[in-house]
Amino acid sequence: MKTVALTGATGFVGRVTLDRLIAAGWHVRALTRRDQPKKAGVTWVHGRLDDAASLNELCKGADAVLHVAGVVNAPDAAGFESGNVTGTANMLAAAQSAGIDRFVHISSLAARHPALSMYGASKAKAEELVTASPSDWTVVRPPGVYGPGDTEMFDMFRIAAKGWALLPPRGRVSVIHVDDLARLLVTLLSSDNVSKHIYEADDGATNGWSHEAFARAIGVAVGRKVTTLHAPGFLLKCAGWADRAVRGPKAKLTPDRANYLAHPDWTINPDAVPSPDLWKPEILTPKGLQDTVNWYRKQGWM
Repeated sequence: MKTVALTGATGFVGRVTLDRLIAAGWHVRALTRRDQPKKAGVTWVHGRLDDAASLNELCKGADAVLHVAGVVNAPDAAGFESGNVTGTANMLAAAQSAGIDRFVHISSLAARHPALSMYGASKAKAEELVTASPSDWTVVRPPGVYGPGDTEMFDMFRIAAKGWALLPPRGRVSVIHVDDLARLLVTLLSSDNVSKHIYEADDGATNGWSHEAFARAIGVAVGRKVTTLHAPGFLLKCAGWADRAVRGPKAKLTPDRANYLAHPDWTINPDAVPSPDLWKPEILTPKGLQDTVNWYRKQGWM
């Protein structure tokens, strides 16, 4: 049985990926800051991305690294730098120290346009570290990730349930269900001919979704006809400051996020999609959105 060192195992994408890894026959050494319940196939390793000793322990006996952990929300550039750049550098160093060659790194579409946001800049720097390393690396740039358990897109569902949606300036986005993303990550760990590739993957929708179409699809899932309202870029940024002022570190629409949301094209590059014989999406977005709503309601969130 092969062993993988997994970061981000307690996060949204990481939790689903952890289950997928176990189902695929991997033993998982999973990094955690807090005590976790025992789970078959998992060795929990207490530590943090800024603690080299714990990362060395995480990598002990592992055959590969799957680096999912990252910071999507921080009050300043230093917060993104610490979580996404320094954390990745530390993980690469631990993998190399342990003699691990295979390194699968989760980035973001935001890395394509680092000038737009502190988040995107940090993800681009992390990619540069990975691609310059001697590792047998593969990078995945997910678009918007949704699914049961997600908190980042939850506000869109909550507001759609009231019958409206505040949208960025007109543009298009790609999305992917968390389980489809998790399947891709597990597949890449042991696949041939994926070394030194940067992949972008989504739900298979040609040219992605317009903001209006995606908002209306959420409306269908929550059972409401949604009235859409596009906010100019400066108003979107003002809304980000307001959300930060009201919800503090729990804010979802931050000024930094508003900057990159206003960009008109967050669709994947079709030339960077994994080949169909390697992976293809299985969850159609309307079905995935409905499953997500059902989960939110079951949890009492809606």
